[in-house]
Amino acid sequence: MSVPQRMVHKRRETITALPLYYSGHLQMKYIGEKDFKKYYAELRGCTIFLYTNDTEVTYAETLDLQTFKCMPLVLPYKQKTAVIFTMTLQNGEVQLKIENPDRAEEWRGFILTVAKKEIPSQLQLLPGQIVKLEEVLNEEKKRQADLPARPTLPPRPTFLSSSSTSALSPQDSGMPSCFYSLTRQEAEQMLVKHPENGSIILRPAAQGKNYALTFRQGGPSGNVMNYKLTTVDKGFVIELDRPVTVPSLSAVIKYFIEKTEHRLVPYISTHHYDTRIEWTPAPESATPTSKPSKTVPRAKVTPMVHKKTKEDKHAHSSTTEAADNVYLVPDDDAKQLKQVRQPAKMEDELRDILQKRRQKLYTDGD
Repeated sequence: MSVPQRMVHKRRETITALPLYYSGHLQMKYIGEKDFKKYYAELRGCTIFLYTNDTEVTYAETLDLQTFKCMPLVLPYKQKTAVIFTMTLQNGEVQLKIENPDRAEEWRGFILTVAKKEIPSQLQLLPGQIVKLEEVLNEEKKRQADLPARPTLPPRPTFLSSSSTSALSPQDSGMPSCFYSLTRQEAEQMLVKHPENGSIILRPAAQGKNYALTFRQGGPSGNVMNYKLTTVDKGFVIELDRPVTVPSLSAVIKYFIEKTEHRLVPYISTHHYDTRIEWTPAPESATPTSKPSKTVPRAKVTPMVHKKTKEDKHAHSSTTEAADNVYLVPDDDAKQLKQVRQPAKMEDELRDILQKRRQKLYTDGD
């Protein structure tokens, strides 16, 4: 089941965001090519969008009329004869061929009106068609007036070296900032999930040293497209219907940005700060040399050995407790303890002597 033309126009409008002025079938070729290619063309704003057929949503190529110079007729307007006119743009010449002469004259009138911002004086059109051209002219002038003016960039600081040029500069031989080592599916998922980060991703291709470009146009409903970049001696070839050779990968990004009137932006992912602090040991050379702490030597004393006598029974419990706890008594404390215990010993000796004298006295009395 074919999609209604009205729905196709609405889908295209979400991608290009430009008003539709005119549309129809035509054939186009660049100067130097042999055969014409059939397209379904739409004049939106100041750009001609070329589609492979009238149901295709994504355009295959564009012609920017802001770089329009002139458009002379190769085959003039005649009945029942295809009309061919050459359109000279800033980046080259293209030939447009329309089978229907009436449609060709309409195409010529709309293109000249939008490109030159005035209605051509010599046109073989009906009054109603002229009124339509006036409406388109007024709408385009209003649209151009409502466009925000691009601010002028400040001068480049003198302290920045030439090696820090922009990632979009063709002279920069480094890798653009939107390059990611991803597969096609991963790149498409990134563009869909995070459209705020950008719309162009440069990635390695599946074959050899080639690259691929994945970009997404429009809002959330925009389509994702992929283009192959072939590596050659002179740089890289963008595999379009008409291949384009550029000197560097940065020039590839710049080419697509300019062709889409800066609607595409390189994808730059946001880097979050780490929430985990990892400890990294300092190198030996950075480790401060500190003197080793002094160790206090432990006292070395010999335990005091007591003889188990009757006099020492009252101190037996304390001595046993000290031995169990491996308590070492210093020499000075042992001398003091000996001096304290001497009077008790002398008292016992005197008591023994007195007892012996009493026994002797009792014996002599008898």
